[in-house]
Amino acid sequence: MDFRLTDQQVELQQAARRFAQEQLKPLAKKLEEKAEPVPHDWVKRYAELGFLGINVSTDYGGLGLGNLEALVVVEEFAKISSAVAFPVFESCVGPARAIEHFAPESLRRRIMPRVCSGDAVIAIGMSEPDAGSALTDLKTSAAIQGDKVVINGSKRWCSGGGHADGYVVYCRFDGVPGAKGIGAVLVEKGAKGLSYGPQEQLMGFRGVPSSDLYFDNVEVPLENVVAPGGGFKQLMEAFDLERCGNATMALGQASGALEDVLAYVQERKQFGRPIVEFQAVQIKLAEMKMRVEAARLLIHRAARNAEEGMPSVIDSSLAKCFSNEIAREVTGAAVQLMGGYGYSREYPMERRLRDSWGWGIAGGAIDIQKVNIAAAMVGRRFDQRRS
Repeated sequence: MDFRLTDQQVELQQAARRFAQEQLKPLAKKLEEKAEPVPHDWVKRYAELGFLGINVSTDYGGLGLGNLEALVVVEEFAKISSAVAFPVFESCVGPARAIEHFAPESLRRRIMPRVCSGDAVIAIGMSEPDAGSALTDLKTSAAIQGDKVVINGSKRWCSGGGHADGYVVYCRFDGVPGAKGIGAVLVEKGAKGLSYGPQEQLMGFRGVPSSDLYFDNVEVPLENVVAPGGGFKQLMEAFDLERCGNATMALGQASGALEDVLAYVQERKQFGRPIVEFQAVQIKLAEMKMRVEAARLLIHRAARNAEEGMPSVIDSSLAKCFSNEIAREVTGAAVQLMGGYGYSREYPMERRLRDSWGWGIAGGAIDIQKVNIAAAMVGRRFDQRRS
């Protein structure tokens, strides 16, 4: 068992690192200050350099590489900020991959090349006011009427809301209760009856737009059905990959924090010598390094085990849960080690701390991942509706 990246993977990682470190820091600062998403011209640059659709089939305009290669790039971008990494995340591990794997061929051919070229961003609409962790309680309805699907309802906490070019919307088909009725439909920007709530003002994730979605008799072609009612299991398999992406975004906050604080403690002097000379600092650095490396190994294992498909629930939940937790710990320790500089908005460390808390909420809260892990361990799902 070889834990090293291949030469090709290292080359891709280094290319992503050079671009991110040399080009994206001023952009990350601007997006944070203005709470704006990555501009279209920058997304196009990502595409031209091969950073979008890394693990998407070449048949649809991607590079045709594996999930691990995609996650390696996501981490390098996320070290700079969640906002600058978000287009890479969405194209490689987001809802676009559900389209690639499960949608009709006509929809794949129409959407995926645009995602890989940077001409379309696809977001996801899952959560509702009464359906977050209890996703099977969702009420947004999809009624098939001839060659169209009519959608009614609302979605909460949609990352990309009001900005994306399309939304993979989880719906209940024809009123069928429980998981058996749930599928997904692509609703494209500009659809009649689609509207948005105001942009959310969040603790972190500035530069990642978020809003509610409202569907009032929205009609889309039947070919826009990504997965019909009863396709919930398939959709959640795709979401297991998104969990790995979430884990990597969290890891990027931690590994970026560690790199920055390692440089800082060797430069910062107190009592006449660099603070790295103090044993308390050395111990803290070692603890941070252990957490970062362990999280990365869990993520890479999940990606490796899914080379021919999607990660398993237990692999993805372990990776997400652990990465979410250590990101909060590592960024918090980095802020403490940097003192006032860590707490100042002039530097990226406090932003990493705020974003780290967000990744432990988005995509399934930390405690829900632990429930998933326990369920996989005993081989059955737990009924949370029973006391």
